[in-house]
Amino acid sequence: TPSLNAVFLFSSFLLILIDTSSGFWVGCDNAPRSHCWRTGPRRPSLTRKTGLLPAPITSGVRSSPSSDGEDGSADNDLMGSLRSRIEQLEDRATKLPLVVLDAMLPRQVMEIQFDNTVLVALIRARISEETPYFGMLGMSRLVTGQQVNLMSGVVVQIVGKPKFMKDGTLNLELRGDRRFRVDGEVEKSAQGWVEGRVKYHDAAQEEEAEAKGADQFAVARAISAADVLTTPLADAEGELSPVDKWVQLARKNEREAGQIDRLLGDLGEIPPAVEPSERAFWVGALINPLPAMGVAMEIRPALLTARTAEERVRISIDGILRSIKHMDGSARMW
Repeated sequence: TPSLNAVFLFSSFLLILIDTSSGFWVGCDNAPRSHCWRTGPRRPSLTRKTGLLPAPITSGVRSSPSSDGEDGSADNDLMGSLRSRIEQLEDRATKLPLVVLDAMLPRQVMEIQFDNTVLVALIRARISEETPYFGMLGMSRLVTGQQVNLMSGVVVQIVGKPKFMKDGTLNLELRGDRRFRVDGEVEKSAQGWVEGRVKYHDAAQEEEAEAKGADQFAVARAISAADVLTTPLADAEGELSPVDKWVQLARKNEREAGQIDRLLGDLGEIPPAVEPSERAFWVGALINPLPAMGVAMEIRPALLTARTAEERVRISIDGILRSIKHMDGSARMW
């Protein structure tokens, strides 16, 4: 298992808001810039303000009419305590510890070993509090070549029981879950790690909002395009789809025996075309596995920051087709 020190955000707060209106380069890794490609300008977010969270419970709490005497005072104390508890629950639901480590996607599994004392303390705290998850963010490279922290990431679940070793290292398995975007300022906790308020994203809600927006056919186009991923290629031997063709070629490029079988087991069945965003995320997790195989451009940051289902599908199709051509030798990327 690779040894890795997580990058933490301390008092300098490296989680900076960046202007991506001019786009940024992805898929570079060790390849020359001619093999990188650039995302389009960001569009205004279509995510509902409440995201996946229900309306604040406080909206249904009303103060009792003031009264003189002990009953009125008791009622006020009760309501004050209730409001305080509600605020604590809301704070816990939308505030996450944040770690900059990798641009993971939903369904991806990472096995990691590290000896960072703050991260070890964070994992111990989350386990003891029975909240075995935290927010993970990756990095991307701007057109200028500058490396920046992404503001979009995923909640990662701690899988199984972490192994705390005598030498201070920690062996951990993480699984990508729901997506989020940092929503506001981040701050250093008393324990040493960074926490931030987040807004959760749900693909179905995003696509529903898109379908009701100015371009009512955008999601329909995304669904039609997503179907390409499992439609047999005209020039493929045995009439294989892009996904099947990629898997066939990837088995010949495994870093270790059984890597692709384990990867497919982690990801599960590919989502249907009628769920275009989820299908795009699945493809991104497929061609950019952990550990990396080095056979595809890095498209995960672009998928996490894409604003529409159609854009996500386009990124995933472009990524998998280029990877296929790279592995079959018809169009090497590096």
